[in-house]
Amino acid sequence: MIEFKLPFLGADVDEGKLLQWQIKPGDTVRRGQVIAVVDTSKAAVDVESWQEGTVFELLAQPGATLPVGAVLFTLLESGESPETAQRHAGAEPAAAPSAARRRISPAARRHAEEHGIALDSVVGTGPDGAVTLQDVQRLEGKAPAAAPDRQAEMRRAIAAAMSRSKKEIPHYYLSDTVPMRTAQQWLAAANEKRAITERLLMAVLQLKAVALALRKYPDLNGFYIDGTYRHSTAIHVGVAISLRQGGLIAPAIHDVADKTPEQLMQDLTDLVKRARAGSLRSSEMTDPTITVTNLGEQGVDAVYGIIYPPQVALVGFGRIRDIPWAVDGTLCAMPAMTASLAADHRVSDGHRGALFLAEVREWLQRPEQL
Repeated sequence: MIEFKLPFLGADVDEGKLLQWQIKPGDTVRRGQVIAVVDTSKAAVDVESWQEGTVFELLAQPGATLPVGAVLFTLLESGESPETAQRHAGAEPAAAPSAARRRISPAARRHAEEHGIALDSVVGTGPDGAVTLQDVQRLEGKAPAAAPDRQAEMRRAIAAAMSRSKKEIPHYYLSDTVPMRTAQQWLAAANEKRAITERLLMAVLQLKAVALALRKYPDLNGFYIDGTYRHSTAIHVGVAISLRQGGLIAPAIHDVADKTPEQLMQDLTDLVKRARAGSLRSSEMTDPTITVTNLGEQGVDAVYGIIYPPQVALVGFGRIRDIPWAVDGTLCAMPAMTASLAADHRVSDGHRGALFLAEVREWLQRPEQL
């Protein structure tokens, strides 16, 4: 029997509320199929299956708040039947599955630990008998706490994740001034042939340049997990998107290096729209191998970001502005922007980071090849 657990949905997401099942016992599940909708502090996420099989048992009820890693449901393995699965389950000690399936919210568990309360003595009133924070507080005679404001909850989650990042990751920072006249001229000419709704943004050239540079410097594309760097052969770029209610989210555009600027523009438009509507897929939250943030539209000259763990690098772009520039000994006004890199010193160093930024700059001088 295969246990399907609530996946990692980002460094600033520790739990999710199950809103809806998209499957039932007996259904055949394919890889990539949406199996549930889970609400986090940032968005309602369509959770996709990374396994194939037949659904045996759903272990959570809609409305339950579950920590990342909690078992959501079980799948029958190849050749396994419901009858054999039940026999195997029945062979276990009676107390074991009961204890494993008791649901306790992270907030309730933390409060109980801080106040020396034995969770075995708490009666759960949440969905399917889950122990909530209010259940623990009720036991010690306290009134239930007010439900947290969604924006405040998101800010706390972001702050906690970024604090962990700065504490655990030895960041180093680099920046480079990138001339953008060639890219601007190419983009203007390309957009003259397109309808307004089909025009490209400079952001897609930046995303493509970063992805192609990662092919040459792959030590900036991957994850640092359990003391080991794990390179990713796929290049899935997380895009930092500001939400209307405040806060940021950085879901992935998949396989950026292999897509044309037109495909990236479609993907970027769709991703921003769904992120701000609060409707994303779990693979978009779990897959980013690097993150790109662009604050140029906000009038910022440069941005020096914080790495989203377990990623090992983040690239930032500022606004394009005219600066003094020498061309063949003649001073002129050059449209230019600051490209920055925040990277993990456990995986790369300033020399490699500088070469990577130089590669990004060179790709942006050849926009016709992107």
